[in-house]
Amino acid sequence: MRNVMKAAAVAALSIYGVTAASAWEPTKPVEIVVAAGAGGASDQMARMMQAAIQKNNLMKQPVVVSLKGGASGAEALIYMKGSDGDPNKVLIAYSLIYMLPLSAKIPFNWRDLTPVSIMAFDEFVLWDNADGPKTVKDFIAAAKASSSPFKMGGTGSKREDHVLTVFMEKKTGAKFSYLPYKSGGEAATQLVGKHTESNVNNPSENLEVWRAGQVRALCVFDSERISYKAKVTDTQSWNDIPTCKEEGLDMQYLMLRAMFLPGKVKPEEKAFYEDLFKKVSQTAEYKEYMEKQALKPAFITGQDMVKFLEKDDAVNKELMTEAGFVAK
Repeated sequence: MRNVMKAAAVAALSIYGVTAASAWEPTKPVEIVVAAGAGGASDQMARMMQAAIQKNNLMKQPVVVSLKGGASGAEALIYMKGSDGDPNKVLIAYSLIYMLPLSAKIPFNWRDLTPVSIMAFDEFVLWDNADGPKTVKDFIAAAKASSSPFKMGGTGSKREDHVLTVFMEKKTGAKFSYLPYKSGGEAATQLVGKHTESNVNNPSENLEVWRAGQVRALCVFDSERISYKAKVTDTQSWNDIPTCKEEGLDMQYLMLRAMFLPGKVKPEEKAFYEDLFKKVSQTAEYKEYMEKQALKPAFITGQDMVKFLEKDDAVNKELMTEAGFVAK
């Protein structure tokens, strides 16, 4: 009789598309691994997710944020690669997963891990000082006319900011000198102080100095304008910033923000986190964070995510190769 009842219970669960395996959940604290230092965009997003999970009771176990930004983020990638089968570690990833193995030749490939979900995309904006040129056309003309290369501040040599700088040179014929700083905040400060002529910071990194009228947003490197229409400065919203293509500079670049488990985890473990992060994407904390940081919301999983990663990997490899940033 017990066997018959057990079989009936399994059959009933199957009718609703649920199996015993899908009931898996963590039995100890979950570690969100950040491939960067404290206060950066990845750290901020990880802590937003930590707060959203705990405030909305989305998981029984606590969430801890683990910063592993050593060796430009390689520490986190190697840590995750060495954690095969451990479902209690989740990496919050960005284009580092493509670029760092190419520029530093570390033994890592994103395919070593288990893709879970894409949570958002970072925008990049071309900024200059408020006293500088008022349009992209005037900015490029000034850079071309300058007796020395325009100084472009950024946050990482041979990374997204640097790649965008190289391709601005290729697209326009203007010359730029790329200066890497420790953070987007430092790059913003250098622009305000006129120690650089421009930067390509994310919206949030220049938010306060834009709001204070100290810098100007010239264009956003996307195929469409940032969607948020609430006024940020006295006169402008994020949506008021034109795309670079609208301004005659046909360049587009978005950076993913995605979650990965280690390799060799079980399907039911991956399914738990897909469901968890879907719930996170529906919370007030997530929606508020997306608008505050001017991020592009997204939720992509499964084969759609893998297809995106394959395509994005190829694009980043092409950009890195053309820029001459691939280690020999």
